[in-house]
Amino acid sequence: MARIETHGLRRTVGLGGLFATAYGNVGSSIYYALGLVALYALGLTPVIFMLAGGLFALTAKTYAEGASMFPEAGGSSSFARHAFNELVSFFAGWALSLDYILTIAISAFFVPHYLGAFWPSLTHPPGDVIGGLIVIALLAALNIRGIGESARLNFLLAILDLSTQILIIVVGLFLVLNPSRLVHQVHLGTTPTWSKTIFALSLAMLAYTGIETVSNMAEEARDPDRDVPRAVNRILFAVLGVYAGMTVVALSALPVHGTGSHAFTRLGLTPAQHGFQNDPVLGIIENLGLPTAITHLLRYYVGILAATILFIATNAGLIGISRLSWSLAEHRQLPGMFSRLHRRYRTPWFTIVFFSVFAGILLIPGKTDFLGNLYSYGAMLSFTTAHAAVIALRVKDPERNRPYRAPWNVRIRGAPIPVTAVLGGIGTFAAWVSVLALHIDARYVGSGWMVVGLIGYVIYRRRQGMDLTSQYKIAHRERPSFFVELDYRSAIVPIFGTDVNAAALRSAARLVGEDATVEAVYVLRVPNQLSIDAGLEEEEQLGLSVLESAKVAGRESGVKVQTRMIRTRSPGAALVEEAERRQAEIIYLATDHAPPSERSLGPTASYLLTHRPCRVVIEMPPADGELRR
Repeated sequence: MARIETHGLRRTVGLGGLFATAYGNVGSSIYYALGLVALYALGLTPVIFMLAGGLFALTAKTYAEGASMFPEAGGSSSFARHAFNELVSFFAGWALSLDYILTIAISAFFVPHYLGAFWPSLTHPPGDVIGGLIVIALLAALNIRGIGESARLNFLLAILDLSTQILIIVVGLFLVLNPSRLVHQVHLGTTPTWSKTIFALSLAMLAYTGIETVSNMAEEARDPDRDVPRAVNRILFAVLGVYAGMTVVALSALPVHGTGSHAFTRLGLTPAQHGFQNDPVLGIIENLGLPTAITHLLRYYVGILAATILFIATNAGLIGISRLSWSLAEHRQLPGMFSRLHRRYRTPWFTIVFFSVFAGILLIPGKTDFLGNLYSYGAMLSFTTAHAAVIALRVKDPERNRPYRAPWNVRIRGAPIPVTAVLGGIGTFAAWVSVLALHIDARYVGSGWMVVGLIGYVIYRRRQGMDLTSQYKIAHRERPSFFVELDYRSAIVPIFGTDVNAAALRSAARLVGEDATVEAVYVLRVPNQLSIDAGLEEEEQLGLSVLESAKVAGRESGVKVQTRMIRTRSPGAALVEEAERRQAEIIYLATDHAPPSERSLGPTASYLLTHRPCRVVIEMPPADGELRR
C-alpha cells in the first residue's frame, strides 16, 4: 500500500513568502484606513496610528508564539482550542469570521475608488458599490473554480507596494513636510475632541487587518519555528514605519483647517465634499506639489497598484474564510454544509457563496466607517482571546515546545507569564469596550452576529448529541502507513489524475537499470480554500488505485517501485524537495493524464525546469496524438 504523506503546507513557503503574503494583507489597509481615521483624529492621526501600532506590536508577539506552537490554520480559534475548549474556540473563530467578511467587503469596496484614477464615475455611488459587488462576485466564482495564490506574485507586489510607499514618504518629506504645521494643528481636547480621539483610536486597529494571515500561513511555512517569528517582526517594523511616514506626509500635504467642531482635513472628507476619504493615497499624491505630468503618471501608477493590492487582499479574505470555516466544520463547530465540496472543482462552494453574499450585503450601503467600526469589534474580540489563550497555555502546558516565546516574562506561581500578552490583552479588551460604547452600529450588528452564531452553535451541537466544550472531529478513513525504505533511489515519477495504467511509470522504467528503484508519486493537489488535511476521499481512493497499478507495472517491468501520495498546494515545489531529499537522478513527468492546466508546459513542468534538482524528462502529448519528449 502507499504511504500518504502530508506534504507541501509546511514545505513550500519561506521567510520571503510569509512576509510578502502577510504584508500584502496588512499593508493594503493603508489605502483605506488613513482616510477613515483622519476623519476623527484630524491632526492627531500620526499619534493615533502609532498608539494603535503599539497594540499591534503586542498582538504580533502573541501571534508569533501561538503560531510557532500550533502551525495550523485558525489563528485565535486554534489557540483557544488548545488552551480552553471548543466553545471558546468557536467564539474566537466566529469573531474572526466576521473580520474576514469585512476584509472582503472593505477591500472590494475600495478597488473601484482607486480605479477612479482612470474612470471618475467609480469614485461615488452607485459606481463604487457596483464595482465592489463585481469584485466580490468575480472572486467568488474564481474561488469556486479553484483559484490559487501565487507566492511569486504576492512577493513581487508586496515589494513593489512597499517600495512605492517608501518613495511617496521620501518625496513628501522633502517637498511638503512642515513640523510646525503638524504641531500647531493639534489642540488637545478641542481639535480633535477627547471623544473623537478615543473613537479614532478604536477605529485605527482597522489599519492592521491581516495579522491572522501570519498564523494561517504558518501551516505552509517551510520552517515555522524560525520563519514565523522573523516574518512577524519584519512585518511589524515595515508596517509601523510606513504608517509613521505616510501619516506625517499626509497631514503636511492635507493639513487641518478650522478648529473645534468645524475642523476638517480633506484627507477625511468624502468625494462629494471634494475630499479623499475613499482614496487617501491618491489625495497625498495630488497635493505633493509635483509637476502636473508627473502627478498624473504617479496617480495612474498608484491607482493600478492599489487596486491590484486590494483585489488580492479581497481574494485573501475569501481564502481565509474558506480555510477557517473548513476548520470549524471539521471540528464539528459548524454544520457539515460548510465543508461541502463542489462535485467538479472540489472547493467549499457553499462557504464561498454564503460569506460572499454576506460581504456584499454589508458593502451595499457604502458606509466605510460602519465597516471599519464593525471590523474593530470582531478584531478586538479575536485578539483578546488570542492573548488569553497564550497566557493560559503558559500555565496549563508549560512544557510544550515553544520555538518562539513572547518577551518580558514575569513568574506568577511558577509560570512565566508574558507581559506583552497581558498588556496586549488589556489593551485589545479596552479597545473592544470603547467600540461597544462609542460605535452604536457596531454594537448592535457585531453583538447580533456573535449572539446568532453562539445560538446556532448550541443548537447544532445539541442536535448532534454533542456537548458544548468537548472536541469532536469529522472521522476520515484511516490512511495506510506501510512504506518500505530503500537505500538507493534513482527516479521519481509524478503521477497526476487518472493514469490508472501507470503509463508514465512504464515509460520511466525503460530509462533506469535493472537494480534501480523508481518512486511513483501520486500528486494530490489540495485547493487553497481547504485545509491540507481536508477529506478528499474520492481523490485519495483514485490515487491509491493508480499507485497500486504502478506497483503492478513495476513488477511486470522488473523494476523496484515505491509509492507515495503527496498532498500539496504546490506540486512543483513539493517534487523538487522530494527529489533533493531522495537524491533522485531523474524526474520523469508525463502530462497526458494530468489536468488540462498541467498539460504541455504547465505550472509544475515549468517549476521543475526552472529549479531542476536533477535530470528532468517531460513527456507531452502533441496535437497529432504521439507522445514527445
